[in-house]
Amino acid sequence: MSTANETKNSQVHKLSELVECHGVILFTERYDDCVAFYRDKLGLPLWYEKDGLTCLRFGDGYLMIEKDGIASDTRKTRSENPTAIRFNVASVTDAAHLLQAQGISVSVSEHSWGTTGAFLDPDGNVCSLKNSDDPYFGNTTAR
Repeated sequence: MSTANETKNSQVHKLSELVECHGVILFTERYDDCVAFYRDKLGLPLWYEKDGLTCLRFGDGYLMIEKDGIASDTRKTRSENPTAIRFNVASVTDAAHLLQAQGISVSVSEHSWGTTGAFLDPDGNVCSLKNSDDPYFGNTTAR
């Protein structure tokens, strides 16, 4: 006997049709510092905490910070961490000034496709600001 969910799910053809919440898990060595960085300095709201795990709201998804990662005193190379955590903002300049006022170094760059601002978390993971006035981000039908 099948349940209503099983019947509904049998008509699904893509994983994206089943996803209820998107998330990113960030494994860290400097766990407490990374939690404070994302929660206190960047302002991501706390969703919940468990032993060795902190889950912060990140847009309509979450950023889960866990232990057992590897830190670097400098920016991790792409082979060490081939991802960046992106924050699309109205003004990269304003966001960079806000972060710099908190002691976070931000490197702003102009590109043909927009403005970015790169900064590091306490483990050396790259975070990036991006101007949200990019025509792509204004086109919600393309998402």
